[in-house]
Amino acid sequence: MSVQSYNPTTGEVTPTGFADTSSDDVSRLCSRGARAAAVVANYPLHWRAALLDAMADALEDDAVTIRALADAETGLGDGRLTGELKRTCFQLRFFAGVVRDGAYLEASIDHPTDSPMGPLPDLRRQLEPLGVVGVFGASNFPLAFSVPGGDTASALAAGCAVVVKAHPAHPRTSHATFSALERAAREMDAPEGLVSLVFGVEAGVALVNDPAIAAVGFTGSYAAGRHLFDLASTRAVPIPFYGELGSVNPLVVSRRAAAQRATALGEGLAGSVTLGSGQFCTKPGLLFVPTGDDGDELVRAAATALAAGAGATMLSGAIRDRYEAAVAHLTAVAGIRPLATSATSTSAAGSFAALFEMDLATLAREREVAVTEVFGAVALIVRYDSLDELLASLAGLEPALTFTVHAADDDPDAPALLAAGRAQAGRVIVNAFPTGVGVSWSMHHGGPHPASTNSLHTSVGASAIRRWLRPVCYQGVPAAWLPEALRDDNPLGIPQRVDGVLRV
Repeated sequence: MSVQSYNPTTGEVTPTGFADTSSDDVSRLCSRGARAAAVVANYPLHWRAALLDAMADALEDDAVTIRALADAETGLGDGRLTGELKRTCFQLRFFAGVVRDGAYLEASIDHPTDSPMGPLPDLRRQLEPLGVVGVFGASNFPLAFSVPGGDTASALAAGCAVVVKAHPAHPRTSHATFSALERAAREMDAPEGLVSLVFGVEAGVALVNDPAIAAVGFTGSYAAGRHLFDLASTRAVPIPFYGELGSVNPLVVSRRAAAQRATALGEGLAGSVTLGSGQFCTKPGLLFVPTGDDGDELVRAAATALAAGAGATMLSGAIRDRYEAAVAHLTAVAGIRPLATSATSTSAAGSFAALFEMDLATLAREREVAVTEVFGAVALIVRYDSLDELLASLAGLEPALTFTVHAADDDPDAPALLAAGRAQAGRVIVNAFPTGVGVSWSMHHGGPHPASTNSLHTSVGASAIRRWLRPVCYQGVPAAWLPEALRDDNPLGIPQRVDGVLRV
């Protein structure tokens, strides 16, 4: 089947010249990737870091073309895409730094010794690349979470080959960014097949099922992610599937915070909900606001700010249709009261923002509706009377990617709210908004199911590399045969734990 490109702003459909990748071609690319991964696993760390830097340089060289294609396929605008491309290039260079640092290898050396259970041999351990990683591009970030995004960057940093399944919402952007990565790989004399690109739904299924694929990274909807997760888990040889699936991301405003800054918080809430047309996996969708005058003022400010918006272009007509159907369903539920809607964008995939309100009793009664993520600029404000009933309600929610608390200094409610967030989310935020995920050593982007398929790992930040590695222990191996990271003279100059003592 031929691949077409849809412009959500104009509605124009453009042939791309690409075709869906056949299962046979997926198998060929995966096998080629396995050969490349076996070669690159033996390359020095400085080569791997230089490759990531070269890929960032190549993307910047092609920036004008990439941004134009991405805008035509997403309607996100040049300003947003300029920032996203900067983030994408930073992410590649960041992982180059992770590789050069070397701590990610977790190099550990235990010399022969006597122990209470008898003599122990020479034991050395490090993390080593899995092989070929399958990556699924996301719809809402055509650069930072797509072909050149975090899964690709971290997998290449780990020493793996990557086969990326392009998202159908931006096929030309995917090909342009892939071309930049492939060009950089050629210039670095990388083995052929270190990075590959496939198109089509069937190609995605074939990718997960291919025996050469050792792990999969995915960012997208729960339904698609869970289907692929089940495929990965039921293979003849099951593989890890790291899916970031989104959530309603609860946000709580304490009574003292509402009393101190109701208007500012209301406006901030509206801004966070509508940012990027609400098409962020970290969008706060369930907003807990106290009853009373201060809470009423906050809600009025949020509704006024949201109603003043002009709407926005969504990523595709299909996404817009699903969003509007979900909003219509919320409008029909007894006990959920519409508060405000924005104007509707006039673009082909244009839509509006919406805000609703309900009480805790309605939340308990309509829990399934309330905890279902809606991809778009809509949020439910839940009014609460007391901290105890709020905490009881929070305890009944599904886990999330983020949990946000707005509190005052020395707020007596803050410790209990933070404890509630820590139990349910991968990232707990205080006095800020969750939209936006920074790339750093300490960032965690994930959470317990259903927010993600594996709460132990992150798709953003330095430790994202851990998903594509496995431990190997070397016992009694002569020094000349050891990997460089495990040699006593430490030629790489990386952190090592030697006989239990960390040396850096």
